Amino acid sequence: MENLINIKIIDYGMGNIQSVKNAFELLNGKVEIISDPSNIKNADGIILPGVGAFSNAIKNLKERKLIEPLKEAVIDQKVPLLGICLGMQLLADNSEEGGDNEGLSFIAGKICKIPHMEGYRLPHVGWNDVAVKKKEPLFRNIIDKGSFYFVHSYRFECDDEFVVATTNYGQSINAVVRKENVFGVQFHPERSQRKGLHLLSNFVNYIKGTKV
Repeated sequence: MENLINIKIIDYGMGNIQSVKNAFELLNGKVEIISDPSNIKNADGIILPGVGAFSNAIKNLKERKLIEPLKEAVIDQKVPLLGICLGMQLLADNSEEGGDNEGLSFIAGKICKIPHMEGYRLPHVGWNDVAVKKKEPLFRNIIDKGSFYFVHSYRFECDDEFVVATTNYGQSINAVVRKENVFGVQFHPERSQRKGLHLLSNFVNYIKGTKV
């Protein structure tokens, strides 16, 4: 089929895999959930989802021997990657959650506990507006300050050059980050109704553009 792209969702034992797959299937992509590292090599796009603790996630990725194939595909071959929630946090250099843990180092930054603010509970759960700083490519034709669904207690701290969008939860929190072909969203687009599907569709279109 013309323009059919091959999307691989990485299963490393940390949460909401099927809901992510269902969302991409609505966009008419060829979607496959994989846990075998050898299956990464022919991906047109990679999704790194996840729910849970950073320390467990990086441990699972190591045990399943997924880290080096991911780095080869994303860093060397420039395959587009989208990290979702915990998957976004794994893109950083390190995290303080569960001790001092090294991340994938796809985007320079660190994962830190959201500081307590009176009147704001942790984890941060629910719908929040997102303020977009850079429209292209994920927010193409999406109006500013659209609400997306968040579930997290830690935040991605990085230089402003990597920040695509922020949200406010008593303080500014980076909601979307990007470095070249690597994207991360702190919210769950697969649970964010029409706006979430629109964002995922924009990522699919970005993948298609890299194949032209």
